[in-house]
Amino acid sequence: MEKIIKISSNDEAAAIYGSLDENLKFAEKEFGVKITARNHQLTLSGSHGNVDKAHEFFNQRQEQFRQRNVKPVESEAEKTTSKSGVIKEASSSSDNASKVTYFHRGKLIAGRTKNQERYLEAMRYHDVTFGIGPAGTGKTYLAMAAALDQLKKKLVSKIILTRPAVEAGESLGFLPGDLQAKVNPYLRPLYDALYDMVDFEEASRYVERGVIEIAPIAYMRGRTLQDAFVILDEAQNCTHPQMKMFLTRLGQNSKMVITGDVTQIDLPSGRKSGLIEAQMMLGNVKGLKFIIFDDTDVVRHHLVQQIVLAYEKYERKNTVAHH
Repeated sequence: MEKIIKISSNDEAAAIYGSLDENLKFAEKEFGVKITARNHQLTLSGSHGNVDKAHEFFNQRQEQFRQRNVKPVESEAEKTTSKSGVIKEASSSSDNASKVTYFHRGKLIAGRTKNQERYLEAMRYHDVTFGIGPAGTGKTYLAMAAALDQLKKKLVSKIILTRPAVEAGESLGFLPGDLQAKVNPYLRPLYDALYDMVDFEEASRYVERGVIEIAPIAYMRGRTLQDAFVILDEAQNCTHPQMKMFLTRLGQNSKMVITGDVTQIDLPSGRKSGLIEAQMMLGNVKGLKFIIFDDTDVVRHHLVQQIVLAYEKYERKNTVAHH
């Protein structure tokens, strides 16, 4: 037996398929059916009873999306099902509806704090998102998850990851190796986040084919970044001209995420941070979203939160003493 579900838009497809097609995989396993997704329609194949259950499952997804009760990238695999295969209503639909989740290598990636949930939602619904806060708050990691999700869904055709290489400064030419070898140490954290979510071989293929590009911010000059998910990491080390140059690269069907920690500025004395200036200048621009993290959003080792707090307390004390 076969049944067909027609899908009206990319957003509806994202809601029904789930992150990285997680809902399709879940339904095939849960209901024992074969699912084919092609040309904005789902074909469900299997025994009469199983196909009916799967059909009801996806019908509920579709109806919930059309009523705007569920955000497009929330995964159904995290919800429980009754014995009949029909989704149980969430006890707090408004709370569950606001959560954006991703799956990578079988691992659920979701916001653990309110700010992280707001950050994931901002990246889903805004073309330019700023994530500003201390180390360990998931700024880069969650941005990478969002970028890979959009790539897998074919909502963008490439991912561009970039950072300023400030510590190298003018001495870059004196370092050994070709340019890639010289800048790679500054881009290492981006590679680390990538390899945590994608197999090394798959990530390497993406990089070789140019589907994922990792480069210093200087490489962005003169380009228009279209059909891409672009992440600028360590943006506190961008100068005013660099930040302006980067933000004006935004092209059609692209998203930008700018992350940084304004307490970790490595620019030479007297140089203003382009991230701090952007926060002051662009706060009221519609279509941009600023998410500000604090020490309560630190999700690394439990000691990291205590370390962040201790440093903040010490720095505040010394600032007052110097005045």
